[in-house]
Amino acid sequence: MRSTNFPTLFALITGASCVNFPFESTQLQDSDVGSFSAIAFGDKTTPTFANSTCKTGPGNVGWPLDDEWSKLNSSLNGALLKPAPPAIVCYPGPLQNTNQCNYLLQNASSTRFYINDPVTVLTDWPEGNTCLPTANSTGSSCTQGGFPTYVVNATTVRHIQIAVNFARNKGIRLIIKNTGHDFVGRSAGAGSISVWTHYLKSFEYLPDFTAGEYRGRAARVGSGLEAWELYNYMDINNMTVVVPGGSTVGAYGGWTAGGGHTILASYHGLGADQPLSIQVVTADGRFVTADMYQNTDLFYALRGGGPGSYGIVTSMIVKAYPAVEVIQSVIGFSGGNLTKPAPPLPGQPGDTANIQNLTGFWNGVYQFYLFGKTIVDNGGTTYNYIAPLGNNTYSFTTTIQLPGLTPQQAQALLQPLFDTLNKIGIAVNNSEPIVSPAWGAAQQGEGDSPGEQRFATRLFPRANWENTTTFLSTMGAIQSNVEAGYIFHGIHLKPTEAIGGYPGNTSVNPAFRTAIMHADIFDYVSITGLTPEQITSTHTRLETYVNLIRAATPGSGAYVNECDLQEPNFQQSFWGDKYAGLLKIKQQRDPWDLFWSPATVGSEGWEVKTVTGLPTQNGPLCRVPNYTTYNG
Repeated sequence: MRSTNFPTLFALITGASCVNFPFESTQLQDSDVGSFSAIAFGDKTTPTFANSTCKTGPGNVGWPLDDEWSKLNSSLNGALLKPAPPAIVCYPGPLQNTNQCNYLLQNASSTRFYINDPVTVLTDWPEGNTCLPTANSTGSSCTQGGFPTYVVNATTVRHIQIAVNFARNKGIRLIIKNTGHDFVGRSAGAGSISVWTHYLKSFEYLPDFTAGEYRGRAARVGSGLEAWELYNYMDINNMTVVVPGGSTVGAYGGWTAGGGHTILASYHGLGADQPLSIQVVTADGRFVTADMYQNTDLFYALRGGGPGSYGIVTSMIVKAYPAVEVIQSVIGFSGGNLTKPAPPLPGQPGDTANIQNLTGFWNGVYQFYLFGKTIVDNGGTTYNYIAPLGNNTYSFTTTIQLPGLTPQQAQALLQPLFDTLNKIGIAVNNSEPIVSPAWGAAQQGEGDSPGEQRFATRLFPRANWENTTTFLSTMGAIQSNVEAGYIFHGIHLKPTEAIGGYPGNTSVNPAFRTAIMHADIFDYVSITGLTPEQITSTHTRLETYVNLIRAATPGSGAYVNECDLQEPNFQQSFWGDKYAGLLKIKQQRDPWDLFWSPATVGSEGWEVKTVTGLPTQNGPLCRVPNYTTYNG
């Protein structure tokens, strides 16, 4: 990388980022507002509705009349939708349709139906479980619940600006949705307008791009692009960009804003390390560029400072790298009262190893987790699961992803692990690693459907791996969670600031930079049909066991994009000592509190009032009484 003088730098980066996608050239102008003041731009010196108790909703004072909604739709050129929940076709009423209901029950989960639906989020409970697909709707009903009342199908910047201005000026709750990979309700909200960015899918490869000290490959990416679509562009252009592990996750919006872990986290860093320039609509309705030299506060906040808080991203320019091949190895073994061998693992020939001795099983798990240091130090990641099978029996599986190595190099790197496991009596299959099917365009973005599980997460410091006593204590806390019936999903990774590289200075949780593993602890208790008291009880039990892990990792934190919505002291847990600075940016950029989502920066001054008392989005968004600004 080379240095140049400031005027040249500024010209280079501003010149590049002003060349927008065609959909970004269609913008709202002051002259377009005319007599329709509801879509006028905001003035931070006179924040509208700043003193309102609650955001307005259907049937409330201030909710626009039908004529005004019609006028809004005209200004949007017909982009305003009023969609019902998908499962309404299963319930008595004018929209009931047996064939469509059967499709939802039998076929939709293997297609792109839910990913392409304007209101679906991929966890049911945050919406309130008010309209679930069912083959027997007798005695039940479907209501809108926490699904938005209106959706703007945004295909231009102008659409987004109008939606932002209308929601702000009218005091209506605004939410943002792309593909619906939302597990805690940040893309849901009763009585809201949703800005649906799903179809902002433009792409441009920039083989020779300069911005600041950066010179090299880059790509201009629309915020609606999913990982599997970006794999196709990587193949076409013989290069690599950093994308999420899930094939249908939208890459350059909320994923980046939350940090964004990835198969390449130990090799090229987090999603938040990738942007060189960001195009965003802010709370006042203006469309701006954020980079190293302009709107630097936004550039900082949008790279790790949390999803849905500072603006609506339409595109980014991100770093691109030479094409990389990722090599995969799969290991699995079970232990306990086994009555039959476990089935072969997907993507790996041979049987899963089995061991009757539980002490030996847990020893094998410990040995693998300890070897994680070697894997991440060589640019790799692991995706592993420890699961209770019942009858005092447990399984362990892991997929090891090693970018930039040949199969032979990967085999040599992993051989000490295979030897250790074999030596302690776990006869794992150590056939030669293969090219990873998880990294590449083979996946075509199908197969996601809503679930209902709750979970908590934790970032595990590398320091816990450097001391034997601390490591054993950490593993003991993990073991206690699994023995209590929870599934532990660990991801070894090493996304240090050095690996993330230029331009640096992100707002990513500092705990990510010293982590060796991010993990989810899943509670698979079925929430559907439980009373609010039963749901609260299951969460209380989960917290009891997750607290063992928190105690073993003092001072660390959790990943905001995959979290317990009721994470204790979320401000510290998700952002550490960066929270106060992010809150200042939030307050300066959005004095209207237009952008709100649960457990994000600035969210503590508002709450959703639900009938059940559960932390769903099925209720009005109201100010917390007597709230004073968070000060830690």
